[in-house]
Amino acid sequence: MSMLRKVMIVPALIAALLVSPLMTGVVEAITEKGIKDLVILQNVPEVDAETGSGAFQLKALHVYAEGHFMLASKNLQWSSSNKTVASVDENGHVTANGKPGRTFIHVSDGTYSDRIAIDVKPDPAARKGKGKPPVKVMIVKEKGSRYSVIDNAIASMTMKEKVGQMLMPDFRNWKGKNVTEMLPEIEQLVKEYHLGGVILFRENVVTTEQTARLVSEYQAASEKYGLFVTIDQEGGVVTRLQSGTDMPGNMALGATRSEELAYKVGKSIGEELTSLGINVNFSPVLDVNNNPDNPVIGVRSFGEVPELVAKLGLAYIKGIQGTGTAATAKHFPGHGDTAVDSHLGLPEVPYDKDRLKQVELYPFQKGMDAGVDMIMTAHVTFPKIDGTKVISQKDGKEIHLPATLSYKVLTELMREEMGYEGVITTDALNMQAITDHFGSVEAVIRAVNAGTDIVLMPVGLESAANGLYEAVRSGEIPEERIEASVKRILALKLKRGILKEENPQPIEEKIATALQVVGSEEHKQVEGEASEKSVTLIKNENVLPLAPAAGELIVVVGNSYIEELFNAVKEKHKNTLLIKTGNPLTKAQLDQVEGAKAVIVGTTTSTVAQRLPSDAQMQMVNQLVDEANAPVIAVGIRNPYDIMAYPNVDAYLAQYSFRTASFKAASSVIFGEIAPAGKLPVTIPNYAGGILYGFGHGLTY
Repeated sequence: MSMLRKVMIVPALIAALLVSPLMTGVVEAITEKGIKDLVILQNVPEVDAETGSGAFQLKALHVYAEGHFMLASKNLQWSSSNKTVASVDENGHVTANGKPGRTFIHVSDGTYSDRIAIDVKPDPAARKGKGKPPVKVMIVKEKGSRYSVIDNAIASMTMKEKVGQMLMPDFRNWKGKNVTEMLPEIEQLVKEYHLGGVILFRENVVTTEQTARLVSEYQAASEKYGLFVTIDQEGGVVTRLQSGTDMPGNMALGATRSEELAYKVGKSIGEELTSLGINVNFSPVLDVNNNPDNPVIGVRSFGEVPELVAKLGLAYIKGIQGTGTAATAKHFPGHGDTAVDSHLGLPEVPYDKDRLKQVELYPFQKGMDAGVDMIMTAHVTFPKIDGTKVISQKDGKEIHLPATLSYKVLTELMREEMGYEGVITTDALNMQAITDHFGSVEAVIRAVNAGTDIVLMPVGLESAANGLYEAVRSGEIPEERIEASVKRILALKLKRGILKEENPQPIEEKIATALQVVGSEEHKQVEGEASEKSVTLIKNENVLPLAPAAGELIVVVGNSYIEELFNAVKEKHKNTLLIKTGNPLTKAQLDQVEGAKAVIVGTTTSTVAQRLPSDAQMQMVNQLVDEANAPVIAVGIRNPYDIMAYPNVDAYLAQYSFRTASFKAASSVIFGEIAPAGKLPVTIPNYAGGILYGFGHGLTY
């Protein structure tokens, strides 16, 4: 036994110590807890040993006889063997003092102890000018079987505990009511199925205080291992936190072309989630949106050029993961060039591997190389990658196997060919692309055998769990397949500090921190900057910027989200009138437009049908273009493609988002308070098969 593993007690003193009431109490307490070791977290092989700028945090784990581990914090004593090299405070925070050399940082709980080496060496490569070079600080891990805490944990887990780590249901509603606090029934399910994670939705996260409490209650319900608490906080059209900062979304970032802004947005989102205890963000979307008819990705993508998607996606990932929250690249191998919503049907991407590597797979490969924590799969078929056909339970017809259920896609392509070693999660298995064609248990078994690590939102938690148990017992799923996933899951939990804690931070302290972080002024500034720099002026027939006299009338027309646009315009010009309609204007409404200085019309579309010239909303815009005496300024509130339906409008702006900051930004551009700076991240086609406005187009003043 290593001298570092246990404080050695001279045998002759054992009896004397044990009769001491104080020592007896300590021994009994430790025995009752079942602790068998104390290890420094950074000594675990799967945990990155990062030193930052020379000040960093060490943490310690208590390892239990049952195999699991918990974050240790009580009664720990930290010390440094050479304080001139680096010192450590009582909480394990290490500070390198700039002097070359080696020190050992020790930690002890009075019974067990561990150490880790810190090497400080001159770094000539970082020298700037003359003088001594700066130093480089490195952690040198200890080695030995005691640090294989993940393997040791898995060896002690039951089969049901292993399967449970892979299950991630949602509890959006319970008996018809939104779940905003822990219910006894849900707590029991977390324990009964040994759940590895849960996903939250907008229904679950109403206020900052309530969200922090709910997340804390979920973690308390887990008995041995920390829970992945996940959410889709992309920004823009997919924003779950009701109290969070409403970032404008990926296509808005694509219009800015700014890696710095993408990083700041990711960092802001990550900080808000981290403060709430939410430790996994199912974001960013790395799909390349090169199909204007895509009904499900659209403005959730950074754009149509793979290099732009990769560049901004990596900056966003770096921002999120730098806060300690795990990021997730989705939807692999690519959902951008589809015309079917996988929530409603089964899309197909027909291209071969060479084309996929150049376009769809390119951002994902860059994300993998940069160390993205998770990748989410797409319920999309790729027949040139996997030509396997199966019989649909919907109509008995042959269909290609979707990527989520494909061994060739998840294991052969992603793992073996592209070299991804992180965690794979399915997209929600309750989407119709899966449920229409596969039984609920069949889908789960296929996904696991294909290579997924996390089964997200299976249809029926009990049936999914029991189906997996039986598949393992029968050998349909090898237990080694399960253990490989559990190892990746536990490795990520250790890496991101998702651990059960012996001494959790009091909930009131967590709430106080979250209230300072969520929706903070700093994050609002990032939101405003991203929104302002994204607004793209696509057409301007010498109409903008507007400079109306105080008495001149501005009319705002539209339906969806039009109050937000009206309020933003009225802030700039008091004499503004709202006409709310999604249909051609009546004679009385047209009379209201008479004499206006300008008409500002907002359109909102999310489907191809909505942007057709025959749509009532688009008929209304073209009516205004034809009949109003004033110039007509159109705002594409969500999709930039709306101008396809009304190309003769006098001016057109794309704002990519229906969040408040985007309306304010568009209004500021309309009135010339800021110059438009956005560039189209996609091509806008016309109905003749040509190009109306190309990628990169954008006007300014």
